[in-house]
Amino acid sequence: MHTLDETLATTTLQAAIDDAAAAGGGTVVVPAGTHRTGALRLRSHVELHLEAGAVLQFVPDPRLYPAVEARWEGAPATIHSPCLYAAGETDVAITGFGTIDGGGAPWWDTFRHDRASLEHPRPTLVGLHDCTRVTIRDVRLTNSPSWTVHPLRCDGVTITNVVIVNPPDSPNTDGIDPESCRNVRISDCHIDVGDDCVVIKAGTERDPERIPCENIAITNCTMVHGHGGVVIGSEMSGGVRDVVISNCVFEGTDRGIRIKARRGRGGVVEDVRVTNVVMRGVMTPFVINPFYFCGPDGKEPHVADRNPHPVGETTPVFRRIHLSHITARDVHASAGHLYGLPEQPLTDVTLDDVTVSFAADAVAGYPAMADGVPLMRRAGFHLGFVADSELSRVRVDGCDGPGVVVEESPTLRLTGVRVDGERLDA
Repeated sequence: MHTLDETLATTTLQAAIDDAAAAGGGTVVVPAGTHRTGALRLRSHVELHLEAGAVLQFVPDPRLYPAVEARWEGAPATIHSPCLYAAGETDVAITGFGTIDGGGAPWWDTFRHDRASLEHPRPTLVGLHDCTRVTIRDVRLTNSPSWTVHPLRCDGVTITNVVIVNPPDSPNTDGIDPESCRNVRISDCHIDVGDDCVVIKAGTERDPERIPCENIAITNCTMVHGHGGVVIGSEMSGGVRDVVISNCVFEGTDRGIRIKARRGRGGVVEDVRVTNVVMRGVMTPFVINPFYFCGPDGKEPHVADRNPHPVGETTPVFRRIHLSHITARDVHASAGHLYGLPEQPLTDVTLDDVTVSFAADAVAGYPAMADGVPLMRRAGFHLGFVADSELSRVRVDGCDGPGVVVEESPTLRLTGVRVDGERLDA
């Protein structure tokens, strides 16, 4: 075991990690105190352990974060090294009750006002690429320059009892973004960030690889603020499957469960189950949006077109998505926005035992980031191009206007659906 005193800088921290790896593995202990450093590279069979009171403070100087090859927003790219980085390693762990501070404010300021001066995209706080069996446990992660935790093409990821806090206005500071990973377990975490809290990704059409993100369990977490509680996409070209989300609380997120993609991406999202979730103060609890217009090519005419297009490998598919035992109170914009493509409807989507009620002082918002979606306030469910699906035991209370609006969905069934006490079965 290596024990570090509080005077150590990057070279000494890195030497301790490398020495432990050379010895076959071990634990590098960071004691209480502030330790200022640049990027560190984690190694196989080494646990980086931050004792209570320890702060690993990353200095926001681009020269301290050398270029590495990775994905950026779903496409191959050269990026600044993550603050804590591992590539191709096995049995990597970050643990302890200390704090890892990414020093994000200068990065955010440059991104907002002088983006062209950045030679490469900003660092993530923790980037684990092509690794097997990685663990992040108990630490507090804050002020990430961009995404906070980004496992990429990993197998066996465990993230538990972690607190992630980034300012609500910090740009692109997602909480946890597993991308093209297998066997991911996220549990007992608290996430309060400036973008989506947990995002499941699988690359875009700009990446020649098609690696799915699969076997994902997210449970016992609290998500506050952020653009979405748990999100799938919009980078989903490799496909996302076998996802379970349970026993979570979302408070003040723009959206709750959010699935987004667009024509040209391809990929299949399937076998997703969400159960036992409580939401409060969200803008829209449920969103499935295949017309997502943000990012490269998002404004191309084919993205927004509501007419049928030919179906092929670039057509995104959403099927077997089941949401149950969910309560959303003090909702603002709408109860839900669930749409398929005209040429590729949503298939086998169910909402069961779902209750939505609205805030008395609701603020208008856009339920989905898509052309043609109007500003809404206290609106009900809007569904379109949904096939062989069902809403059962769904209650909507306090909306202005219809509780359920359905377009082009002749096989959608409503069973035990009530709006302000009135039953709407069809």
